[in-house]
Amino acid sequence: MKLNTIKPAEGAKHAKRRVGRGIGSGIGKTAGRGHKGQKSRAGGFHKVGFEGGQMPLQRRLPKRGFASLTRNYIAEVRLDELERLEATEITLDALKAAGVVSVLTQRAKVILSGKITRKVTLSDGVGATKGAQAAVEAAGGKLVVAEEKPVLKKLPAKTK
Repeated sequence: MKLNTIKPAEGAKHAKRRVGRGIGSGIGKTAGRGHKGQKSRAGGFHKVGFEGGQMPLQRRLPKRGFASLTRNYIAEVRLDELERLEATEITLDALKAAGVVSVLTQRAKVILSGKITRKVTLSDGVGATKGAQAAVEAAGGKLVVAEEKPVLKKLPAKTK
């Protein structure tokens, strides 16, 4: 077999339809566009979803759901990730230094996923779900609850 002899299988390729090339082609004259109207003209189109002036479907239906503004600043940490850390005092700075959470994170929450067998103390911006807190306490650790800080800091008001 030679590369210059390779051809596509019989019937795999079809000739391009050449519209508007006379009566004999079968699609001459109006070129399959029908007679008159916006769709028959060059440049005549309407936007996707346009319903002829009727209120479009995407505007008739109600809006649902929302995108949290704080999702980039709150991180979830699994119990098995805590198990791999060397520190016994788990703080937000320790999680950032270990690369478990992003540097943008302002608060972290431990979730019940995986197992923990060693004693750890959760503090300074690290919370836990009820199940995760129970698992940490069962392993001999504890959760130090600090005062809640707002996730998004308010900007100072402009002064004139």
